[in-house]
Amino acid sequence: MHPNPTFREATLDQNIAFARDRAFGTLAINASDGPLISHVPFILSADGRTAELHLVRSNPIVRALQAPLAAVIAVTGADGYVSPDWYNSDDMVPTWNYVSVHIRGVLQLADPDTLLDLLTRQSAAYEQRLSDKLPWTMDKLSDAQTAKLTRMILPCRLDVDQIDGTWKLGQNREDTARLSAANKMPSGIGQELQEIARLMADPPA
Repeated sequence: MHPNPTFREATLDQNIAFARDRAFGTLAINASDGPLISHVPFILSADGRTAELHLVRSNPIVRALQAPLAAVIAVTGADGYVSPDWYNSDDMVPTWNYVSVHIRGVLQLADPDTLLDLLTRQSAAYEQRLSDKLPWTMDKLSDAQTAKLTRMILPCRLDVDQIDGTWKLGQNREDTARLSAANKMPSGIGQELQEIARLMADPPA
C-alpha cells in the first residue's frame, strides 16, 4: 500500500465493494523456496471477513498448504500514466495513478466436499452480471465432466485479518490541476482510462 495517507481515505466498505466487484486478484504466499503467486477469481463475503477461491491441485500454493499460511490477495483496478504537462502547472513530475486493494489473512484448504457448492456460487455470482444471456449453471455439466473437475481442483478459504486500499488519484494536487489531468487521462496509456479519469475527477473521501 502507498504510505501517503492522502491516498488511503477510502472506507473499509468502499474497499470491500471494490474487491467484490473486481472478483479477481493476485494471490501470494511466502513458501520455503520464496514467494508463490497465482491469479485467481474469488468470492469475498459482504462483511469482508472471508474470501473463497479454488486452485488446481498441481498449483505450488496447494502443495505448500500443508498447514494454514499467511497470504494476501492483491486486487488491482484502473491505472494510468500522468504526464506533468497535463496539470497546467509548473514544477510537476510524472507519476502513475491507480487503484489497488490488498486482502490479507490466513489461507487454508477447505473441505473438498464444499467444492461443488463453491463453484456453483462462483459461477452464479459472475453469470448474473452478464445481461445478454441466460445464466450458465453447473447442472449443464455431465457427470463425467463434473467428476473430472472435482479431481483437478480444491477449494480454499482466506480468513481475512485486514483490508487496505490505495486510491492514488492525484488527491495531493490542487483540484484544478487534478481535474485538468483527469480530462487528459482518456488519451493516455494504462488500463481502463475512462474509469481512472472518472475516479480522478471524484476521488473517494
